[in-house]
Amino acid sequence: MEVLILFGTLRRESLVDISKRKRNVMEFNPAQILVGGFAILIFIGTALLMLPIATVEEGRGLSFVDALFEATSAVCVTGLAVVDTGTTFTLFGQIVLLLLIQMGGWGFMTTGVFMFIILGKKIGLKERLILQNSLNQFSLRGIVKLVLRIISITLIVELLGAITLAIRWSYEMPWGKAIYYGIFHSISAFNNAGFGLEPDSLSKWVGDPTVNIAITLLFIIGGIGFTVILDVWEKRSFRKLSLHSKIALLITLILNIVGTLFIFVSEFHNPATIGNEGLADKFWASYFQGVVTRTAGFNTIDIGQMTLSSHVLMMALMFIGASSGSTGGGIKVTTLTIILLALWSVLTNKSEVNIFKRRIPWELVNKAFSLVVISVIFIFTIFFLLTFVEQKEMSVLLFETVSAFGTVGLSTGITADLSSPGKLLITILMFIGRLGPLTMAFAFMIHVKEKSKIRYAEEKILIG
Repeated sequence: MEVLILFGTLRRESLVDISKRKRNVMEFNPAQILVGGFAILIFIGTALLMLPIATVEEGRGLSFVDALFEATSAVCVTGLAVVDTGTTFTLFGQIVLLLLIQMGGWGFMTTGVFMFIILGKKIGLKERLILQNSLNQFSLRGIVKLVLRIISITLIVELLGAITLAIRWSYEMPWGKAIYYGIFHSISAFNNAGFGLEPDSLSKWVGDPTVNIAITLLFIIGGIGFTVILDVWEKRSFRKLSLHSKIALLITLILNIVGTLFIFVSEFHNPATIGNEGLADKFWASYFQGVVTRTAGFNTIDIGQMTLSSHVLMMALMFIGASSGSTGGGIKVTTLTIILLALWSVLTNKSEVNIFKRRIPWELVNKAFSLVVISVIFIFTIFFLLTFVEQKEMSVLLFETVSAFGTVGLSTGITADLSSPGKLLITILMFIGRLGPLTMAFAFMIHVKEKSKIRYAEEKILIG
């Protein structure tokens, strides 16, 4: 009898252990859920873009590779395209792209929580944790409220942008078309996507102040980040802003000024871009390309005809990207700032990293350096593989690679000519760039839950 009781107890315990193991296998960390969610959204978009009703040419949708590329570019708010958006897609196809851009800009979890709220569903702790990871927040406090504010800000800014652009374009096209153009370009610009309805993007309006100001304000606001926007709205004083907001605003301003001035000087005598334009048009073109490079993929001049020095600067700006918690990509301006401050501390033999009378923990410094190293590895790997499958100049392949990683969408004109393997490589890099290299790394790495109790002896090695 005792043996039977013992056997029954062991059997129950083993069943409990087995169920726990099964539950642990089925549980995913926030990074894995984000990667899976974005992947599902991309494949849904791919299937829709492959439908015959999505393209103008009757009876034919896009091929799988082209549809996957376009859907990934839209969800990852990049803007690189293998087909012309305005002439290839029907209204249905364009609306699919627009919805993918909007959901991609918000993020998979923000869109999901928005749908939960509409349906009256409860937002649990697990969803809040994933949201915290998705929005790069330090705390769970007020995370759902932040989502509602993000959605409100997005809709208000996009509406104002659409109205402004629609009024401007109503002077040269029918009202219906002007309204549609305004809505499409406003959503695309705010989400830093860079998709346009004209074959030459916004080149028609290279010297138009209204279009230049409206579009740049949209993608600058979108690239600043929702956290910064809310911080500015609530405090309305630079001195009272959080350290993150101060850095994001200051470095964004500096990079925009540097980009504008450099391109103005570099392209001033280039007849293929702005060399033959008047002084006012030269300024607007330089300003637009100087600020758009870090975030969105619109252009008002031919990128392929720009000087090599301009391309080098643009690659640097694309690599840096926008601000954390925004719709833009890149390593982010805060990461750049932390690295520069850490380098300055090392060169000046200081033990701490300080800015605006605040100390930045070394944990963040290590994370920033790790992010840059992983980013460089991803870019170099894809670029290296592209040199095998594409017979093109190294400079244009590198430009395309950095643009994809930064989810910028600018191109020298080679995107449509890429081979299928080349398109797939760029697709992978757009996906990595949108989610972030660290998120991708965390999603595929096995984490040790308990800290190791072993601490090894220290020994120095030579560096430098």
